[in-house]
Amino acid sequence: MLNIRKKLAYMLVCALIVCGIGGCGSDKQATTVMKHTIVDMAGRQVDIPDQIEKIYSVNPLGTTFLYTLAPDKLTGWNYALTPNEKKYINPKYHDLPVLGSYFSNKGSASSEEILRIKPDIIVKMSSVNEAEISSADSLQEQSSIPVIIIDGDITNLDQTYEFMGEIVGEKETAQEMADYCKNIYEPVREKVPHIPQDQIKNVYYAEGPEGLETDPKGSLHTQIIDFVGGNNVAELPTTGVFGRSLVSMEQVALWDPDLIIVGFDPDSDNSFYDNIFSNPNWKDLKAVKNRDIYAIPQYPFNWFDRPPSVNRVIGVKWMANLLYPDIYDYDITEETKAFYKLFYHCDLTDEEASTLLKQSIRIQ
Repeated sequence: MLNIRKKLAYMLVCALIVCGIGGCGSDKQATTVMKHTIVDMAGRQVDIPDQIEKIYSVNPLGTTFLYTLAPDKLTGWNYALTPNEKKYINPKYHDLPVLGSYFSNKGSASSEEILRIKPDIIVKMSSVNEAEISSADSLQEQSSIPVIIIDGDITNLDQTYEFMGEIVGEKETAQEMADYCKNIYEPVREKVPHIPQDQIKNVYYAEGPEGLETDPKGSLHTQIIDFVGGNNVAELPTTGVFGRSLVSMEQVALWDPDLIIVGFDPDSDNSFYDNIFSNPNWKDLKAVKNRDIYAIPQYPFNWFDRPPSVNRVIGVKWMANLLYPDIYDYDITEETKAFYKLFYHCDLTDEEASTLLKQSIRIQ
């Protein structure tokens, strides 16, 4: 009898052990997470879960990208959306938590909040270089969460979509977006060498409340100008990828650009675009006389640079058509509606598209 009791006790212990490991048919998930190894776009080997349900991006570049591809997997925004931005964002995502950004001077991320949300992976969309690799490795070590670097270069976004589509289980959608990017870049690249030298447009990017801040030639923030065959007149020392350069009115007058594009200034109550035509300091510039002044479309994400992410894809078509309408003969209203539908999950009416473009296109 004693031996039988010992056997029964032994079997019960074994059953409890099995239940503890496998859940014994309960609703509790097993603690073991199945993983596999991938090579990210910086060549780093990273172990990631087989099932990706929650993703945090360290910066708005990656967050904007993830919103286009897999919004249901996005754990939060890097900053609070404004009412105007929310007009073009599905209401389902308006109230995602604001998690801040890593490697940022303002709106820095809360490690505690990110760890509380427990993303399956962290995405770092950036240039691919040793500094970015080092920062990603450091963040991964600190957080114990897999960190994936994806390429943010505008000319490589098709590859970035294909890469992330595989990881998040959105291959078909990702391929559609990748093809869209390719079908913009390749025709533009082919046409740029054929723009006559005497027809190349000189462009000034006016930023700040007085229009006397700009991003110089060679900056990530002015990449679109070069890409479509324009000439950024601001040949200045680069103050950093995210830095602006201060310029004088005298310098802008010497450049005397053919065309001025005006950036949105969130720190100013007044738009420089609204004031430029009445400002006596600017009245003698060629671009002002010809009324070749255009506000960069802003919502939900700036078409030109901040953040320099997939939002710039529609910006390529806009800028190309703005500078060389005979070469890049696009119907920008229709292009806007198509882009917003595919990438922003937003069906624009003709009126809504026209409102977005009100200060941004040539009046025929």
